[in-house]
Amino acid sequence: MKKMRVGAVVAITGVAVALTGCSSAGGGGGAADGDTIVVDMWAGSEDDTAALQAQIDVVKEQNPDIKVELRTAPWGDFFTKLTTNMASGNMACVTGMNSGMLASYTSGFAKLTDDDLATAGLEASDFAEGSLDILSNKGELYGLPFDVSTMLAYYNEDQLTAAGADIPEIGWSFDDFEDIAKTATTGGKHGFGIGMGDFQWQALPIAKSGVQPVSKDGTLQLTDPAFVEAAEWYAGLVTDQKVAAPVASASDGGWGENQFTSENAAMAVDGTWNAVGYLDNEAGFKAGLVPLPAGENGDLSLILGSGYGIAEGCENKEDALKVLGSLLSKDSQDYIASSGRSYPARAESQPLYFESIDEEHREQVKAAFDAAFANVEGQYVSDNWAKVGTFIQPSLVSVYNDQEPMTAVLESAQQQFGN
Repeated sequence: MKKMRVGAVVAITGVAVALTGCSSAGGGGGAADGDTIVVDMWAGSEDDTAALQAQIDVVKEQNPDIKVELRTAPWGDFFTKLTTNMASGNMACVTGMNSGMLASYTSGFAKLTDDDLATAGLEASDFAEGSLDILSNKGELYGLPFDVSTMLAYYNEDQLTAAGADIPEIGWSFDDFEDIAKTATTGGKHGFGIGMGDFQWQALPIAKSGVQPVSKDGTLQLTDPAFVEAAEWYAGLVTDQKVAAPVASASDGGWGENQFTSENAAMAVDGTWNAVGYLDNEAGFKAGLVPLPAGENGDLSLILGSGYGIAEGCENKEDALKVLGSLLSKDSQDYIASSGRSYPARAESQPLYFESIDEEHREQVKAAFDAAFANVEGQYVSDNWAKVGTFIQPSLVSVYNDQEPMTAVLESAQQQFGN
C-alpha cells in the first residue's frame, strides 16, 4: 500500500515518539502561567512531521502570546498512547482524531458548542458540506475536521483497453462494473482487486445497498438484509464471478490496492487520499479514477477524514480553542491544500488542492472529486466499532477462499458486538 499522507485513514508504521498529554508545567497542556498548549497528532514520516510543524507555525504567528508544542507518534502508537493518556486524564489539550476511531474516545473529548466555535474564530459554514459529520457521534460534535476524503474506484486504462473493456465513467452502474471486471479478467490478470481494509471492502456493499453497517444512532446492523446481500455479492466477486483473486493471508491488509499497483488487477477501491499516488504510479501505466458505481438505491458513499478535538480535562480551553481555530484557519488550510498533501475540510481552501495537481490530471481529479462528494453521508460507528473491524478483517481471508460464507462472518460479529 502506498504511504499514507497526514489525515488519511489507513495505518502507518515507524519509530514511536513519546506521546504525553502535558508540558512540564503540567495540567493537561494548559497555557496559563507559562504552561504550553500541546497538540498531539500522528505522523508517519519526517515529511508528515514537517507539514504539521508548518501548520503549528501558522498557529504561533496568529497567537504570539500562546505557547504551543507539537508532539507526534506513528498511527498505531498514537492510539495506544492516547488510550493510556485518556485513562489517566493526561490528554493533550488539542488532540488529533480520525472519523473511524472516534467512537472509542468520545469520553476524552469535550463536546463542542456554537460558542466554542466562536471562540476558535470559526463557523460551521467554513467547512465543506457534510464534513462536520466526520468528528460527530450520535448527534454530538467532538472535534473539527482538517481534511475530508471518500472512496473512489481506480482503474488501469492501459489494461482495460488491452482487454477490450469499457472505461469507467462518472455515473456508471454496478452492471457496468461487473461487465468491465469480467472483460478485464483475462491473460492471468483479474478485473478487480478485492479489499481487506475496513473502508476498502465495505465501500462497494454500502454503495450497492444504500445501507451502512451501523445505524445513525450507533446500533450495529451488520445483518441488515440489504447490507448482507450486497456483502455477499462483494465476496462473490472472488468466489462466484472469479473476477478477483483470493487473498493469500490476513497480513495482506492492502491486498486489493497492491494487486492494482502491481498490474495484476485492472480496478481497485481506495480513498481520495491516494489519488495523486495512483495517477503518478511507479509502474507507469495510465490510471484513472471515478466515483463508486451507483446501485438501485443511489450512489451512497461515506465522508471520511481526520481533525482535532479539545480534551475534556483541558485546563485552558479558551487558548486551546484559539489554537484549534488557527489549525483550521484559511492560512493553515490553504497550506495543506496547495501542498497537495490532503483535501482540506475548509471549503474556500479546496480549489487550491486541484491547482497543486499536475495539469494533465487536474480536470479528471476535480470531476471525480466533485461527483464523489456530491452524495456523501457521515460514517456511523458503534461504540465498539474498532473491535468489529479487528474481528472481521482476518475472517475475510476464509470468505474470499470460499471456506466460510460472508453471512456467517457478519452474523458472528453482530452476535459478539451488537449489544
